[in-house]
Amino acid sequence: MCGCFAIALGAFFPRVAVLLLWIFTNWVTVAFKGEWLLPLIGVILLPYTTLTYVLLFTFLDGQVNGFAWFLVALAFVIDIAAWFGGAKGGYSYQQQQAN
Repeated sequence: MCGCFAIALGAFFPRVAVLLLWIFTNWVTVAFKGEWLLPLIGVILLPYTTLTYVLLFTFLDGQVNGFAWFLVALAFVIDIAAWFGGAKGGYSYQQQQAN
């Protein structure tokens, strides 16, 4: 039950998931080698990418390479799609209102 909640939290609210990981574990601190600015920017701008990197770094014992980088890149594409997908929807809505 708790595992399903954690997965749903990460999927639908990645910013909350990263912030909870940052507060209650040392995973974010270890993954970003003690820096706080880069993960903070990641939480704000690229939450899926940040969450994916932190989880892969933790579960792969600090060895993010090969296929793991593909998963981080896929999360980056999801973040970019979230940013530009909303703009596309707003553009089509404005087009419908003009007609």
